[in-house]
Amino acid sequence: MTVSSHLGIALSEYDARIRTFIPDYSLMLDAAVSALEGATRPLRVVLDLGIGSGALAWRCAQVQPQARLVGIDTDAGMLALARRRLRGVPTVLVHKDLARAAFPRCDAITASFALHHIPTKRQKATLYARAFAALSPGGVFVNADCCPASNGRLHARDRATWRAHLERSYSRRAAEAFLRAWAREDVYFTLDAEVAMLRAAGFRPDLAWRRGAFAVVAAYRPSRR
Repeated sequence: MTVSSHLGIALSEYDARIRTFIPDYSLMLDAAVSALEGATRPLRVVLDLGIGSGALAWRCAQVQPQARLVGIDTDAGMLALARRRLRGVPTVLVHKDLARAAFPRCDAITASFALHHIPTKRQKATLYARAFAALSPGGVFVNADCCPASNGRLHARDRATWRAHLERSYSRRAAEAFLRAWAREDVYFTLDAEVAMLRAAGFRPDLAWRRGAFAVVAAYRPSRR
């Protein structure tokens, strides 16, 4: 499934429409970039999983201009957007599914609104183990995504907040339709489940940012002693 069909929009609309879908989208990406500062090694290679339109990768390039970017995505249309956005930035773009793509040796790994397409905990745990193996000691893995609360009352509150954000741009009926469609197609693991999977892979995870159902989790690979 392409991003265009998943969201029901034209790719040319993506950068504008994503802000109507996700509350505090820009703040979240800024927080993800800030979390890179926790790495204890120079960031020479940054791997972006599900690079999409390149919004997060471009921000990384602004604060880490010495880094070479590697972006992986299964959607050729989104890769074309990333290629235009990152023109002039040292970047290698790979058109491949994350489950099949080889992860190069790197100093940081980033992802934003991509890993919720992984359908099972086993598959996600496998990806986290592969990310840990690809990272150099002292490197960091940063994931910005929807991570619902495990508490039922908080989960309901956060869903209502998300719906209210959607209703700033769409009707209540359309907002509910979006949420139902995304719930069928995306898999959102709770924040505590995400942290547990990262720890099991060997990472030391921290919560870098959280607002409502959305979070930035920064997980560090310990340096060699």
